[in-house]
Amino acid sequence: MPLVPTRRHFLRTAAAGSLTAVLSETLFAAEPPAESVTVRLDSEIGLVRPEFHGQFAEHLGSCVYGGLWVGKDSKIPNIAGYRRLAVEYLKELGVPVLRWPGGCFADDYHWRDGIGPANKRPRNVNIHWGGYVEDNSFGLHEFIGLCRLIGAEPYLAGNVGSGTPRELRDWIEYCNHPGGSSLSDERSANGSPEPFRVRYWGVGNESWGCGGQMTPEHYADLYRQFSGYARTFGGTKPFLIACGPSGNDMHWSRTFFEHMTGSRHPDGFAMHFYENGDKYPTQFNVDDMNQQFAIFERVQEAIVKQHALLDGFASGKGNRSGLLLDEWGVWDRMNPEEERRNGTLYMQSTMRSAVAAGLGLNLFNRQADKLTMCNIAQVVNVLQSMLLTDGPEGTRCIRTATYHAFSMFKAHRSKTSVRVETAASGPLDLSVSASRSGSDLVITFVNPRHDRDLRVDCALAGTAGAALRGAAAQVLHHSDWNAANTFDNPEAISVKSHPVQADGVKLKLDLPGLSVVTATVSLS
Repeated sequence: MPLVPTRRHFLRTAAAGSLTAVLSETLFAAEPPAESVTVRLDSEIGLVRPEFHGQFAEHLGSCVYGGLWVGKDSKIPNIAGYRRLAVEYLKELGVPVLRWPGGCFADDYHWRDGIGPANKRPRNVNIHWGGYVEDNSFGLHEFIGLCRLIGAEPYLAGNVGSGTPRELRDWIEYCNHPGGSSLSDERSANGSPEPFRVRYWGVGNESWGCGGQMTPEHYADLYRQFSGYARTFGGTKPFLIACGPSGNDMHWSRTFFEHMTGSRHPDGFAMHFYENGDKYPTQFNVDDMNQQFAIFERVQEAIVKQHALLDGFASGKGNRSGLLLDEWGVWDRMNPEEERRNGTLYMQSTMRSAVAAGLGLNLFNRQADKLTMCNIAQVVNVLQSMLLTDGPEGTRCIRTATYHAFSMFKAHRSKTSVRVETAASGPLDLSVSASRSGSDLVITFVNPRHDRDLRVDCALAGTAGAALRGAAAQVLHHSDWNAANTFDNPEAISVKSHPVQADGVKLKLDLPGLSVVTATVSLS
């Protein structure tokens, strides 16, 4: 006979059905809708200059001594005095340009102190960074040698704060004149008969601060004086870079250019902008991390406004200055114990740092029409570095999470940035940039959220008949924003293959929380 449900059975069955419905609804709600991204293939922004990935080395802490340079007699494996692993890793990264010798150090540096036999070079006190005695064993020829080993274009920061126009003028002749003059013959006698052909020259550094505590009016007068003697030697025309503002200081920039009326404007104008944090690198909480990521909105605003100001002063004259972000990167609170062991401003690079690097590099791609060069601070051991060594005497050298973030942007170099449309409205939303050359398309996605994985539907638009022939992707990810590569675990954060689906004119992929993903796409 059929079962007749009791009231208790009915209630139990109904409750089970309601629970199932609630669970189904909850599970469905937990699956976020796909983020829509549209890549406008026919809307070009500008060239992604390799110089956007520039690096910076200063005589500060263990960046140069113990980082890049260990000396020819060192027990640390080296190539003619250069730390072998540092050379190999930086060559692998493909450093496009390297700025030296500062930073603050530049305006107390006299280039003749760093040439000639090393045992006869003067010993000076580094007044900016710790008061240690600088023996000048790493000087001009050593710097040029490093650039040649890693394939980087040299960028020399000239001394305006305590130097003279004659000193800068002679430095350029020494570097670039082919031969026959006393200075070029001296270079040859010092082991370099071929000219260095240095193109990039900074005329002072942070002249508003450690480079002389100047007013913009005074600096403009000095810039005109110094640049008047910075001439072309041997066919290498110097690309002269003036000291721009700290952050988005419109007063400095406007006043400088107002006092340049009637004079040739600099080729480049160098802004510095750091993304500061007040915690030790591996002790950030969520709020600290999100506040640091939010600074990139202010970086973008500064780029847009400073570029517009430069354009305004160039209007109708053809006297245009390119905008540089000459120093940038995360600057966290320093750990005193690490500084004692490894030198001033020694700083670990975490997964958070890598995401910050991705946010910055995506920003540069999207503002490619407004930028000439960007140099992260600094290349080894100091601030947001590419490499870390275990002390000046340590043999170990590891690639940081930031190194790997930079490696994921290499495919963008020398391509044309194209516009990307997203629903992003805040600094913690999905960040995307794309660039194209012929049938090759590169798209980089950065998910700065620690608490949300994203699904992405990325569509192509703007070119009739364009379709995806194939795609591959790589990911840099760790769920712990304080995780870092260490000497005991140097590959804790590294680049890995990542699944991606190419379907017609749409790319589909998932982005874990705190990740950088680069997709390389072939177009038909």
